[in-house]
Formats: sequence, C-alpha cells, structure tokens
Amino acid sequence: MNHSIYLRKAGKLIVHPGQSWLPESYLATAMKNVESLGYTFSKQLMEVFRTLSKGEFTAVYTVLVKELRVIVGAHVAYKPMYPQFPDQVMDAEDIELYINAILHYITLALPGEGAKARLPLLDRVDLKVIGLGDEADFARLIRQLVQANGSISDSDKEGIDWAVAHVADLEAILPEEIPSKENIAFVVGALLKHNRVSMGLIRRYFRTATDVLRLAAAMSGGDVSLAASTRFRSFTRAERRLLLDLLEGCGNMVEDMLRYKERWIRLGERLHPAEYKQRFSQCREAFDILRNDRPYQTFNSKVELALLSGDVWEAVELLESRPGEFARRLDHLLRISGEAADIVEFFRLKAPEVSTPVLLQVMAHFDHRNDGQKLRIFFPKGNVGKAVAVDNRLPKLGPAICAELAAICREALVQRFAGLPALGKVYLDERLKDHLVPYSQRSASKSLRTLVRGSRLELPEGDTIRFFTWWKEGEVDGKPTGRVDIDLSAVMYDSRWKYMEHISYTNLRSAKYRAVHSGDITTAPRGACEFIDIDIPSVLNYGGRYVVASLNSFTAQPYCDLPECFAGWMMRKVPGSGEIFEPATVVDKVDLAADTEIAIPVILDLKERTVIWTDIALTRQPDYYNNIEGNQRGMVLMGKAMTSLRKANLYELFMLHAQARGELVGNPAEADTVYSLKKGITPFDTATILAEYMQ
Repeated sequence: MNHSIYLRKAGKLIVHPGQSWLPESYLATAMKNVESLGYTFSKQLMEVFRTLSKGEFTAVYTVLVKELRVIVGAHVAYKPMYPQFPDQVMDAEDIELYINAILHYITLALPGEGAKARLPLLDRVDLKVIGLGDEADFARLIRQLVQANGSISDSDKEGIDWAVAHVADLEAILPEEIPSKENIAFVVGALLKHNRVSMGLIRRYFRTATDVLRLAAAMSGGDVSLAASTRFRSFTRAERRLLLDLLEGCGNMVEDMLRYKERWIRLGERLHPAEYKQRFSQCREAFDILRNDRPYQTFNSKVELALLSGDVWEAVELLESRPGEFARRLDHLLRISGEAADIVEFFRLKAPEVSTPVLLQVMAHFDHRNDGQKLRIFFPKGNVGKAVAVDNRLPKLGPAICAELAAICREALVQRFAGLPALGKVYLDERLKDHLVPYSQRSASKSLRTLVRGSRLELPEGDTIRFFTWWKEGEVDGKPTGRVDIDLSAVMYDSRWKYMEHISYTNLRSAKYRAVHSGDITTAPRGACEFIDIDIPSVLNYGGRYVVASLNSFTAQPYCDLPECFAGWMMRKVPGSGEIFEPATVVDKVDLAADTEIAIPVILDLKERTVIWTDIALTRQPDYYNNIEGNQRGMVLMGKAMTSLRKANLYELFMLHAQARGELVGNPAEADTVYSLKKGITPFDTATILAEYMQ
C-alpha cells in the first residue's frame, strides 16, 4: 500500500484487523513517538492496532514513522552553522561573526563551539489525528484526483500512477469522463506505462487533436499543459497506431492541429502517418496540410479578423458555438461594443453552457472589476509556479453592468448545482472567505498541506516565526550537481511595501528588532540547513507589517536539479526550548523541485496575523548576484500582487451549493454538511472540491 499519498491527502492509514493482542505499552510508546512528529492516532485506529501482534504492529509502525518524518522534514539531520541558535548569534560580537563567515568561505570549516543541552520543548502543539482508512476510501480519493475539474500537482500524479499500477479494479478509480484535458493525458499515459490500457477503455476520453498531442507529450515525459515544448521520443509501432487511431477519431482535427503546428510536424516525424495512409486517411491529409502550408482558415483567425474590422456582432455570432471562449472574451467585447446591454443579454443565454471554473472566474472578475486594483496578476500555464503582475489599465465599466454579469454567473451556477444530490442542513464558516477556489494545481509544490496560491491562514499562537530550509548536493540522474549553496532570507516591509530591513547571509541579525539568521553554509555534501527567527511584536513595534520569505540558489542550480531541497516554517512560543528543529511545531513544509532558482513560499501579514500562501518563483535578475538585494523589485511586485489578489473564494463557492441544494444553519452541530477550516470539507480537501464542487 502507498501510505504517502493517503497520509498527505486524507490523513488516513489502512490497517487490517489482526487476531492477536498488542500490549498497551507498545501502543503508548508508539503514540508518544508520533506525538513528537505532531501526530496522534484516532480511536478507531488504536482499536485496530490493539488486534495486531507485536511483529505486525512493528511493521506498520516502522513504515508510518518513516513516512511522517519525510512529510514534516524530520528525516534528515539539522546541523546549523551556530548550534546554539538563536542565542549564539544574538550574543556574538560583530567581528566574531565576520571572522567565522570568512573562515567558512575559505576553508568550509564551521565555528568550533558544539551543541549544548537545551531545555525541553515547552511549546504546546495541536496534534494532527491519523484516521483509519480502507481500500474503498483510498480508491475514492484517487478517483477524485482523476475526476478533478482542473490540473493536479505532481504529488497527486504520483498517487494516481501508483494506483494505476496496483489497484486491481480500474473501474473504481477511472470515471466515465475526465474533465481536465491534462489529467486525461497523464492518466492514459500511466495506463500505457503499466500495460493496463485498452482502446475501449480510453477512446471515450479523446475528443480533439490536442488531447492526442497531450498524450504524446505524457508518453515522452513532457509537459502535458503544452506550455513548454516536448522532445518526442521514438514510439513503437503499436504506440504509433494507437496515437493515430485516437487522432483519426477526432473531429475538425486540422484546425486544432494548427494551434500547435510546429509540434505536430515534429510529432508526425515520429508517427509516420504515410505508412498508414489507407487506415488513417484523415490523419494523412491533416499532416499534409501542415507540412505544405496549405491555406486553411481557423476559427480563431475568423474571430480576430472580425474584431480587427470592428464587426463585434460577427465575432459574437462566431463565438456562439464556443461559449467558454465567448465568456473569456466578454470584457473585451463589452469595451469595444456600443451595445453593452445586448452583449449582456447574449451572455445570459450562453452562460448555462459555460464550464463551472470559467463561470467562477468571470463572476469574480466582474465582482472586482472596478475595485481600483493597481495590479493584475496572472499565473501562466506551465509546471513552474510563476506569477506575472502587470499594471491594471482596464478602463472602467458601468457598475450596473458588472453587477448584472456577476449575477448571471451566480444564477447559472445555482441552477447547475441544483441538479446535484441534496446537502441537507449546511453550516458554512465565514473564514473560508480567506481561501481561494482551486482552479489549477499543476505547479503546486508537494507540501504538508495542500493550499491554493493567495489563500490566507491564521497564524497559530506564539510570537516567534522560525523559517527553515534543508538541501543536499550530490548526483541527479548520474550528473553531479557540484557545490550547492541555498540561501534562506526574509525581508521586512511596512504597510505600503516600503523596504525596512532583511535577514540573510549578508545580515545575520537585526540592529532594530529581534530577528536572527543561523549562519550561511555554502556547501552540502551531507546536507545543510539554515534557520531564521523573527519576533513578531518587535517587527510590529518598529512599524513593519509584511515579511517575505525567499530561497535563492546562489550557485545557480535550479531546484529541480538537486537531490533534495525543502523549506518550511514553525511557530515557536518559547524559541529557546527544545531542539532547533522540532517536528511537532512544523506548520508547513514545502518540497522545492521547480525549474527555477528563486522561490517565495509564503508572505506573512503580521498585522492581520495571517500567512499568505504564495508558492511562486521569481526569474533570476541577470545583472545581480542571486541574493535578496538583487531581487527587491521582483519581490515587492509579487508581494503587492499577492496581497491584493481578488479571486473567487471557497465561501462563495460553497454558498452557491448551499443555495442550490441545502438549507443554511448557524450551528455546525445541527448541520448534515459542514464547510469549515478543520471539520467537514476543508480548504485542504482540494481533490474533493475539484471533483465534486466544480462540476
């Protein structure tokens, strides 16, 4: 059984009842040990554990602890430059810190003072409960991931891949329809990889030529989002026939193929469609048009021509056949049309045909269309969590029109959701307004908790935030990394995003408030770590508000080329107690594996005591060293954009479902269905939300 995906996504463990009796001392010892990692067992799980023999329990426990240690980052040794951090750095003279740094840069030696005994951990932590799961529930989880109406993360794909290889009943994990085109490509690619595919099973998923192109990319280990080009591998004759067979069944393939003309030409060189000109005649003709540049007017070219000529209604008539495209162009059509009311009424007719994710996006867009935001932020399609922020230069639209368009979206969604099963009495936590709707998780990093970029979390009790990172150099796919130096930094800004101070290898401690760095380690053959402590009250008293945590690959290796690299943060009430790294106090841990050299995992809003989940990358500034000073402009831009992000939130989504198929109540104890931060459907249940609430 693959425990990792089930533990991460559902917090559950599959254990089958035994025929023995486990001594209470074994169970008590195990619970004490997992408490040190921040976890405990549910009552149901404990009852099953009691039926196991010592050997059976030990086998399960060993695997469980190994997985939990990886999840929270406790599977490695933490040896910071200053083992008595934070006091050792705060108490040292400036000249001592300087000399120690220079000696390390020249000789790689670390300061001689060893670790001393520390006080026991005095912080109290909220333990996460591990529940009892079963195979049917695990299959439902995988099916939800497959059925997600949006792209999924790499860690979710790992779970699907394992299930495709090991779950006996494929029907349990494969729905009749897979809404996400990217998920189709990945899932079918996994079926092919594990020799579990049949044409009868997969044909129903493929409707367009682009679907087939995504599958070819998946089979070649490429980007199924098609944001990046793929180097197609050589396919076997059976694989070539399968791809051509799927392509032959797609309608209007030429227009679709022209969207990615050069890629299709390269793929055609691998597929050799001329060898099957009798069997796949439409494929042969389509490739002939692409290779020989035969004239062919596409749908998009017709729309663009109509817009350029100022014939708005010709464009609208063309877009009538593609409601989703019409919805995406709605703002543009309103701006260039002198008949906005007619455009609105046309959208009212077509809204029921627009997908749920697009309706939610259009609704949020027009809800906040005239808010006066200075920046607009976009997350480009692709496997790297990059964000683009641009000045908001959209001219204002009439408030009444914006309100009506948002209302049309809500009405269409309520009518659609009304056809889903009843929810009964519904409790809805208003704090869900701080959590955004998950549309795309393709570039989300593997983390302790799955969140949507821009969502806000309440800071736990405590005054000290402790950031941490750990990385290792070595070999990846047989290629040596060379020396690897990852730098952990934190930058403080005021309410207007004016720079105040930073903590990094260039400034180990603040002269104005309590913030301290554990020291700059510049090579990691056995792994290396860095920590930063920030005292929240001292920053607020100094006039600070925002803290941006960042990681910079000083030696210029992208994180995807490292054997391992992760970061996270803890909340510490008594930072001098316990070990420097205490697994039970880890609030979040993020694995860094993107093709980038700069990462911003979180932004803290100390005034509101919230964590803004960012998980984004910055492009390296080529004119500067890869450090915090050289990337201030990009960090401020991302900070302003992420703290002013306006997207549909989970409260709005669940409210639409409640209006359509339930009755709101004010007490969760009275509810049949609960939407909250910790009970019922939570923001971390992204698989459930994408599969069951975005239909």
